[in-house]
Amino acid sequence: MQHSQSSSEGKEPVPGTVRPPETRYSRQTDFAGDGWRVFKIMAEFVNGFEKMADTGPAVTVFGSTRVRPGSEEYAAAEEIGRLLAANGFSVITGGGPGVMEAANKGAQEAGGVSIGFNIELPNQQCSNPYIDRDRLFTFQYFFVRKVMFLKYSQAFVVLPGGFGTMDEFSEAVTLIQTQKSRRFPVILSGSDYWEKFYRWMQDAMHAERNYISPEDLEFVFLEDDPERVMGVIRDFSAGGFTLNF
Repeated sequence: MQHSQSSSEGKEPVPGTVRPPETRYSRQTDFAGDGWRVFKIMAEFVNGFEKMADTGPAVTVFGSTRVRPGSEEYAAAEEIGRLLAANGFSVITGGGPGVMEAANKGAQEAGGVSIGFNIELPNQQCSNPYIDRDRLFTFQYFFVRKVMFLKYSQAFVVLPGGFGTMDEFSEAVTLIQTQKSRRFPVILSGSDYWEKFYRWMQDAMHAERNYISPEDLEFVFLEDDPERVMGVIRDFSAGGFTLNF
């Protein structure tokens, strides 16, 4: 013999009735802990803003941590870092190995300012040895780190990379598109890796689907030659140095 369920169990809510508050989510929230977390976030911002206040014009170089010395990508990033420093730009990277290490190395060996925005990860990302001692930042929060990249960069140079590289590219172009950031060049460097993606943005996103406007691609470039990369950056920065927000 089956027993009948309680009056409320298994029934759909009656339209027009007010359901009781859901309590299981509030039990997962540590309000006191969240309050202290706000201060930790503020501290990361304040420390970053203070140390970057006198930086001047800077360019961020992104790319894979898995690139090794001696590879084509490593050599390209190193040359880009060197040229940026020679043209008066500080070089910012994510502070880790691979492309980031190469760009910092090129900048430091050329006598420029070499900056690293490192991040704490479960599998600890070690900072590379080519960052100026007083210009190494280690962030706990990815979103704070993103703000720092975007606030202080006059351009992004994006070499081949994975999800993290794509994330930074998308963040930049979205903020520029929505006018939440000043317009600055985002340069995809490494056409053998990026060309299909670049053409897909032009053909599928714009021409076929009209999901983006023509002007949304006017600040995105595909360029391999480090000298021409510098030419794009100089053209955009000809009007002088300003922070993005």
